[in-house]
Amino acid sequence: MADEIKTLDGLEAAVTDDIGGVQGTPEEAPREPVRDDLGRSYATGKRKDAVARVWIKPGSGKVSVNGKEMNKYFARPVLQMILRQPFTVAGVEDQFDVQATVKGGGLSGQAGAVKHGISKALQLYDPSLRGALKAAGFLTRDSRVVERKKYGRAKARKSFQFSKR
Repeated sequence: MADEIKTLDGLEAAVTDDIGGVQGTPEEAPREPVRDDLGRSYATGKRKDAVARVWIKPGSGKVSVNGKEMNKYFARPVLQMILRQPFTVAGVEDQFDVQATVKGGGLSGQAGAVKHGISKALQLYDPSLRGALKAAGFLTRDSRVVERKKYGRAKARKSFQFSKR
């Protein structure tokens, strides 16, 4: 009880620390790279019902999804483009090898999940890439999912045909 604050000057002295900065506003510490023993970064990506586990490591740009090459698993060029987006935005094309396992959902959701996982793993491997990936919106989980079907309706919103008589 001896060090109670009785004046405005006492309050200022309590709020400011000995360096001159204000307490309660910590300066953002630089992020450290997160890598395992093999020099890989791991992240989980999600989109719709699909969940992807993604490992990235320095390499020649080889992407394998569920044990298959990217162009075999995702045959449509649009889905392949979706997977390449994080690398082009970060400016590190053909510098990382990606190994991903993905479950659930359809091909479009799986491609989105792998893209989300690659983005998160890239920013863990090299924190300096975070700004570009965040600005492009690749680190945010797309929370849009299918709306549930309601009782008394044909689908989520579609009604059965109305009959007046």
